[in-house]
Amino acid sequence: MDIILKYFPNLTDTQKAQFAALYDLYTDWNSKINVISRKDITNLYEHHVLHSLGIAKVINFKPGTEVMDLGTGGGFPGIPLAILFPDTHFHLVDSIGKKVRVATEIAAAVGLKNVTTRHCRAEEEKQRFDFVVSRAVMPLTDLLKIIRKNISKEQRNALPNGLICLKGGELEKEVFPVKHQTLTHDLKEDFTEEFFETKKVVYVTINGQ
Repeated sequence: MDIILKYFPNLTDTQKAQFAALYDLYTDWNSKINVISRKDITNLYEHHVLHSLGIAKVINFKPGTEVMDLGTGGGFPGIPLAILFPDTHFHLVDSIGKKVRVATEIAAAVGLKNVTTRHCRAEEEKQRFDFVVSRAVMPLTDLLKIIRKNISKEQRNALPNGLICLKGGELEKEVFPVKHQTLTHDLKEDFTEEFFETKKVVYVTINGQ
């Protein structure tokens, strides 16, 4: 938990309590339904929570923003972002029902009123959002094909509507087809831990349909 306060020192007491509750909740759920690698659960705050919050280093969502977290798994990056941005609505979608259940239960347990969840494939979700966020779910061009239909025309943030992905490693080839619409941000500029050395936030502008 200290690592969250190190980079986000201005949290409210409610936010601090919500972040603090995540460890026991994820540890408990993970023993029943594997949403995080068993070896990695001890690194929950660094590898999962803080990593999710890397998106906040690229955009500060305005109140009323609508965001879909596609392939949320157990709730990443959606749940940490929902704690950080209580006035933004996050819709968490995954094709694996038991993972959606974990995300739903944890969001309820920490009292998040700005989270909805849905068990479905990405192609089935027809609602529109300002942004789609995702954590290494699939290659960028495949993801863009699926979510183009979900991006709203109406703009309300400093960044134009689009896709915000957490990615790792060498992205040159993956980003190349959409390079002119893309901004890549190195998280090692924000977070000093070794884990973030190769981690990036990739933002792609999408013109709403």
